[in-house]
Amino acid sequence: MRVLLVRLRPTVASLVAGVGVLVTGVLLSACLTSASAPGPPSPNLGIIQNRMVPAMPMVNQHDRPTTLASFRGKTVIVAPMLTLCQEVCPLTTQNLLLVQRAIDRAGLAGKVAIVEYSVDPQRDTPARLAAYARLTGASWTLLTGTQAQVDTMNKFFYVYAQKVPEGTPPQIDWWTHKPLTYDVAHTDGYLVIDASGHERFATTSMPDVTSHTLPRSLRQMLDTKGLQNLNDPAASGQTWTVSQLLSVVGWLVHRNIPAAG
Repeated sequence: MRVLLVRLRPTVASLVAGVGVLVTGVLLSACLTSASAPGPPSPNLGIIQNRMVPAMPMVNQHDRPTTLASFRGKTVIVAPMLTLCQEVCPLTTQNLLLVQRAIDRAGLAGKVAIVEYSVDPQRDTPARLAAYARLTGASWTLLTGTQAQVDTMNKFFYVYAQKVPEGTPPQIDWWTHKPLTYDVAHTDGYLVIDASGHERFATTSMPDVTSHTLPRSLRQMLDTKGLQNLNDPAASGQTWTVSQLLSVVGWLVHRNIPAAG
């Protein structure tokens, strides 16, 4: 372009006009880029914040020491769970499977990570977490640790977790095939940490599995209440969808991330 301008020896007027077109084009391009990236999530969906997340050492499903700080440089989705959850966690896993698929299709696998951590460290050993990953297809990091380590994680993220009696008749452990002896009531939802290690968004909403279909491996984990949550999630309060979570992540990575078909 510069060579063309020199060869044509443009007048001052034409140069001004050309600069005007160039500036307009730059502004238009910026607007289009901005429009393609989601803005901050609505406060109605959760809490927008900006606080540094401690390292918080845990171990993953491969029994390797891991900290949240090890994900620095990536946007991280974090969700509390337990592998023997009967009401909500299988629904969360299903939505996260769809989120992971969308992230992969958008070419963001190197920039976005999913992490679930267990609020039931007494039963959720690394071996059980690895078995859960194989059973459900969860390809992301699953964390557990000592009770003290999990308590530290819960306290920082304001996650409630408390042992409660198992229902009657008790559900059967999908791994040991023995009756369960207790359940863990816990906070639902997820939180998102940005690439600099700051928690930016959190919600305690119920996962809405929009299609209301689940793979058999997840559906068979649900008790009666879990099936109600699957078929009518809004009955338990506010919900979150795959598209909403992708919008939160898109806000932090400055990209629109379409839900995978």
